[in-house]
Amino acid sequence: MSFTTNPDLVHVLRGGAIESFHRGALAVVDADGTLRCALGDIERPVFPRSAVKVLQALPLVASGAADTFGLSDEELALACASHRGEPRHAETARSMLNKAGLDAGALECGAHWPYDEAATRALAARGETPSALHNNCSGKHSGFVCVGCLMARAAGVEPAAYLRGYVKPGHPVMREVGAALQAATGWDLAATPAGTDGCSIPTYAIPLRAQALAFARIATGHGLAPGHAAAARRLRAAVAAAPFFVSGSGRFDTRVMERLGERVFCKVGAEGMYCAALPEQGLGLAIKMDDGNNARGAEVVMAAVIEALVRLDEGERAFMQDFSAPVLTNWNGIEVGALRASEGLRAALA
Repeated sequence: MSFTTNPDLVHVLRGGAIESFHRGALAVVDADGTLRCALGDIERPVFPRSAVKVLQALPLVASGAADTFGLSDEELALACASHRGEPRHAETARSMLNKAGLDAGALECGAHWPYDEAATRALAARGETPSALHNNCSGKHSGFVCVGCLMARAAGVEPAAYLRGYVKPGHPVMREVGAALQAATGWDLAATPAGTDGCSIPTYAIPLRAQALAFARIATGHGLAPGHAAAARRLRAAVAAAPFFVSGSGRFDTRVMERLGERVFCKVGAEGMYCAALPEQGLGLAIKMDDGNNARGAEVVMAAVIEALVRLDEGERAFMQDFSAPVLTNWNGIEVGALRASEGLRAALA
């Protein structure tokens, strides 16, 4: 298999020289499918991973499950989240399950220690071990469980039994989630490479152009079925109202959406993926960093896109520059370098 050489999107500077760089690809698309900006190979199918959780959450609202179980904004935001396992994250996932009459035993995402160090230390100090509630995908899975419970009620069967194996591609819950993903992206999931995500559900390779189109549809509702369009509006509003639940303390997605509100819906995914909806501009975007770097390269690119495309006041622009041009310090707090969006990226976005 051959790959197109993607351009440098981010430079790592030390002593005024480029020490290393992060290459990748980027697509910005409107809801009609018009390509507004492209860098690198945007046609190669890539796994979006957790960047598309809002697409996977559309059935939670469109099915009526969110209303049936009285889910709050915090709970809907958590259904779109890759959270840090902080106490409020775990308790909100527990609340979703309790409203559906189930507990953490229904989750099939697996357990891991919280990504948040303070939460991990607190668990260990109490002599406790993590549960599936601390999994960064527990909110998404709790949403799946709510959808499955509604399906079980309609079928007149016991929910716990109905839900077993809900992470498998052939389960009715995953078929509904896959259908929402395919409808939003316009990409045939049956004819593309498929794998298993870190939380055990199916993940499908989709070109950046199609991922960006899906997020333009999330931004505008245009091109979505009425139920999914209404679900997109509600999920965006929920995330804007409760951005802490999408990621957590100090994280890019939470901090940016706390500051910019409904002007930006952004979501990171594993292996250098990032997607965003920009409702005021009617645009969607998708980013893939070749080296799979999330915390450095992808965040700088996303910040540069927001700076270029989103209406910002002076204070907001200064806020975003902390992400698009961060200073690197060593363990003594001495400034040693910086990250910068490449000139090629800035020029393409201008």
